[in-house]
Amino acid sequence: MNNLTAPFRFDFVGSFLRPEPLKQARLDHENGILSQAQLKAVEDQAICDLVAKQKAAGYHVITDGEFRRSYWHLDFMWGFNGIERIELDHGYFFHGEETTHGSIKVTGKISGENHPFVEHFKFLKQFEDEHTVARQTIPAPAQLLAELFREDNGKNTLSVYPDFEELIQDIAGAYRTVIADLYRAGCQNIQFDDCTWGMFCDKKYWEARQSENVTIEEEAEKYLRLNNLAIEGKPSDLILTTHVCRGNYHSTWASSGGYAPIAPFLFANEHVDAYYLEFDDERSGGFEPLAYISDNKKVVLGLITSKSPILEDKELIKKRIFEAAKYIPLERLCLSPQCGFASCEIGNKLAEEEQWAKLALVKEIAEEIWK
Repeated sequence: MNNLTAPFRFDFVGSFLRPEPLKQARLDHENGILSQAQLKAVEDQAICDLVAKQKAAGYHVITDGEFRRSYWHLDFMWGFNGIERIELDHGYFFHGEETTHGSIKVTGKISGENHPFVEHFKFLKQFEDEHTVARQTIPAPAQLLAELFREDNGKNTLSVYPDFEELIQDIAGAYRTVIADLYRAGCQNIQFDDCTWGMFCDKKYWEARQSENVTIEEEAEKYLRLNNLAIEGKPSDLILTTHVCRGNYHSTWASSGGYAPIAPFLFANEHVDAYYLEFDDERSGGFEPLAYISDNKKVVLGLITSKSPILEDKELIKKRIFEAAKYIPLERLCLSPQCGFASCEIGNKLAEEEQWAKLALVKEIAEEIWK
């Protein structure tokens, strides 16, 4: 293990555009043309190439780009014991677009032994060096809970887990098992990706999906408690961060609204080391809620959009960084794109060279701000 500590002044969220040979290999595997071993060989090579590009770009973090996944969240959930993959008759409804239809179903007691992502991380870990840290991105426990109660999923979940507290404890325990296994595999940096908080920020989105007798405060406390239970007892030298997202699918989004409704919960009381926060457009609101960030935690400002190939105005981004510094000291701020470039394998609407141009801009701005 090395002594580099995430997050970094210039950083990224984790997922990258899938190269065409990888997309074709995954399709061929789905159609029975390629074996699992043949698909893995293509994935391995694509990840090797990606890591080389990440290092060449000068970044201190490496990821596998989520190249072995269809979704940023569901593939991880499918890896738990007691959870199986299902297909619904519709996907998530984003702004102007519907996603693919995957989801999850509880079939028994949820636990985290032998999670396949641990082996995935071991492959990435071999490329870590004195200049880089290998990061594992996974959906937050709150995201798993939300998926278990997504529309009609809740009926099945409650039939298996009539005691809700038992469900909470089992989810937290499953995560603690995976976190411990990742740590034993050499992982020093885990990132929770979490769209549940983005849902709380959007009044219309919330009201359309929740019963009137449940308050945002009650739900926020529930999700906060679950996330903190999952983090409980983590090693002191394991950096665990969270990324708050409002949806990122094929350059579309799911929810809008500033962080004010969640700041007293997430920012003040979640036991993470840093927050990756979207601030790439007006949907994210102002920087004022950053005043709730507790202790000496860091904030990675997602000021560069991953949804468009258009490069941002460098001076405008610098100005916004200094605006954020009114609420949290500049030395506790970092810069990144607002989300990954391919939260699902379909990817956002930009080319690979445009993806790397975005990251070059992030690095350039960061090096000018934090000289």
